[in-house]
Amino acid sequence: MDTKDVLKVARLARIETTEAQAEALLPQLNNIIGWIEQLSEVDTDNVEPLANVANIELPLRKDEVSDGNCADKVLANAPDEMQGFFSVPKVVE
Repeated sequence: MDTKDVLKVARLARIETTEAQAEALLPQLNNIIGWIEQLSEVDTDNVEPLANVANIELPLRKDEVSDGNCADKVLANAPDEMQGFFSVPKVVE
């Protein structure tokens, strides 16, 4: 990677970067790329994907549709209510 590549990545990320800043970032980005290359050398052929380090299953709830049975509590927070719904001022003519 060279300074031109750093400037291109910065432009693609919409990060304003000067030539001097790009030169300062160059060794850091090369170091990151080195770590990624080192990780690609690790043999992961017999390793199963890991979703949870504790190896536990989360309990599932029954999937039922409901209205929450608390419309009165929700509408109590509304500045204005009409026929069981929030009432808001018209914003588009």
